[in-house]
Amino acid sequence: MEAENRVRTGESSIGSLFSSLAREVTSLVRKETELAKVEMSEKTSQAVGALASIAIAGAILMCGFLVLLAAAVFGLNTVLPPETTPWLSALIVGGVVVVIGLIMLQSGRKKLKQENLMPTRTMASLRRDKALTQEHEEVVKEELR
Repeated sequence: MEAENRVRTGESSIGSLFSSLAREVTSLVRKETELAKVEMSEKTSQAVGALASIAIAGAILMCGFLVLLAAAVFGLNTVLPPETTPWLSALIVGGVVVVIGLIMLQSGRKKLKQENLMPTRTMASLRRDKALTQEHEEVVKEELR
């Protein structure tokens, strides 16, 4: 009779362990999902900012290209008449605008690198959770023996 009581107590203990494990894993999955949502919204905001930088850089590059075209027109114009000052100033201004646009473009591209868009905190948390779950599983197995 006493052995039967111990078996029942052991069974309820194992049952409560599994029940507790199921609740904790469910809660953990919910919290991890919530964390992933928050982190992905942060990453989306970063991507939108980077795309805005790229769009602005594209507009500035276009302006620089138009100024360089105007400089080329002035340069060609000097081949015909003997004046040289209008094309030189337009060429300098166009070059400066293009350099500024290229700098802004590179800045936007750096913001869009793949490692900047990865949910690193969530991934690290999931790795920790996996290790913790494996440890918990081993403890349960040890108690069952």
